[in-house]
Amino acid sequence: MTRHGKNCTAGAVYTYHEKKKDTAASGYGTQNIRLSRDAVKDFDCCCLSLQPCHDPVVTPDGYLYEREAILEYILHQKREIARQMKAYEKQRGARREEQKQLQRAAAQDQVRGFLEKEAAIVSRSRTVTCPMSGKPLRMADLTPVRFTPLDDSVDRVGLITRSERYVCAVTRDSLSNATPCAVLRPSGAVVTLECVEKLIRKDMVDPVTGDKLTERDIIVLQRGGTGFAGSGVKLQAEKSRPVMQA
Repeated sequence: MTRHGKNCTAGAVYTYHEKKKDTAASGYGTQNIRLSRDAVKDFDCCCLSLQPCHDPVVTPDGYLYEREAILEYILHQKREIARQMKAYEKQRGARREEQKQLQRAAAQDQVRGFLEKEAAIVSRSRTVTCPMSGKPLRMADLTPVRFTPLDDSVDRVGLITRSERYVCAVTRDSLSNATPCAVLRPSGAVVTLECVEKLIRKDMVDPVTGDKLTERDIIVLQRGGTGFAGSGVKLQAEKSRPVMQA
């Protein structure tokens, strides 16, 4: 930690600015930062690639992914789980062989050592989890999403450059991070929550396909936030580091 006389102010008071600067330089203490709008993804962007989705799918919890990105993630997780299970079975085989040897041994310290090693074996889960919610995720759980473009004459490249790209499939209201949205499972159409509450819940019928809806068929889309604290999105990032105690 630097001395007070080496800072811009040579006062006797240890200022907040000096404390923050010393904390950042020392490598100790938890750091917090308030995220700005530039650090928040748009509502139609993939949670993995953070890019606008070309072929979007949504999980039952409302997290939006690019189909290619989430399928690649699931396959990678399955390969990683298979590798871990192979190592786990190899470890268990070694422990079984050691157990057979210990059964022929009479020394209590060897048995105690085996029990300690047995407790150290960690069983691996075979379930692929969602990278955002941490809940189990299967390919069958993914629902295709169909956004309604604001202007059908604009191609995908031109659509990405616009701030307002999509509208509600029913009311034609503009969609953004400030607009709560929902995906209707039968059609994959994206509508505003206001439309769901005022129109769709009356008959519980998909306005695009005419299929009957249940509560499970209305998936609330997780938004990226607007950068304002009132958007309901956590905008505080925290990095935990070792803490020095006197």
